[in-house]
Amino acid sequence: MEFTDQLQRTFTLEKTPKRIISLVPSQTELLYDLGLEDAVVGITKFCVHPYHFKSTKTIVGGTKNIKIEKIKALQPDIILCNKEENTQEIVETLEKICPVHVSDIKTIHDTLEMISQYGTMFKCNTEASKINQKILFHLKDFQAFVKDIPVQKVAYFIWRKPWMAAGKDTFINHLLQLCKFENIYESLGRYPEVAIENIRKEGDPDIVMLSSEPYPFKEEHAFELGRHTHHAKTIFVDGEYFSWYGSRLAKAFDYFKKLHKRLA
Repeated sequence: MEFTDQLQRTFTLEKTPKRIISLVPSQTELLYDLGLEDAVVGITKFCVHPYHFKSTKTIVGGTKNIKIEKIKALQPDIILCNKEENTQEIVETLEKICPVHVSDIKTIHDTLEMISQYGTMFKCNTEASKINQKILFHLKDFQAFVKDIPVQKVAYFIWRKPWMAAGKDTFINHLLQLCKFENIYESLGRYPEVAIENIRKEGDPDIVMLSSEPYPFKEEHAFELGRHTHHAKTIFVDGEYFSWYGSRLAKAFDYFKKLHKRLA
């Protein structure tokens, strides 16, 4: 049967995959929530949910540094990648082993589409539909919650040395907008390097967010940023809820509600 992924690449599956390798942490969690635990044979060292996978599944490297011989030895039926997490070179190398599905997620709609594609590929349409319905239910509830909340300007930092922020055309920015946050770096590209001493001039945010991933920000970094802002609140946020798509999204809206209450 022929399938098309989110980069409009086509590939053929002779049968329903029974040996899956996931090179994307949020997609690994999704596979578990789809009831596909037994089919998952390989994951990355960054696939931390569900926790027990680290001891029950084979670690095949990182998202950008894979151990190709380990992957070959697992004899996968399919490998799951993501345009942002994995390189084109990795995808082209893996295609020589077995079919590769590449996701491309920038919006909630993209997430729902990916989950539906997994439902079809892995013959778990009922489970996929339930997850999508849950996401849509919580999304609608959250939209009602934020309807009358005023927009606040934010800067969402993901890295230091150099300082980098989330910008336009990213899943993070999509969720910030949904949360009624105006991203001051939206016009500077996807993940721009920024000079923090110019933060007031470049947008003067009401809130500065330091993500828990990929960089391990600490209190000292909050103080470092605070010296350059006006009266911005600097807060640490759970990066998984802002950047993990898949089934994690169903839990994100409650986190966003708590975040707004914390900022009120």
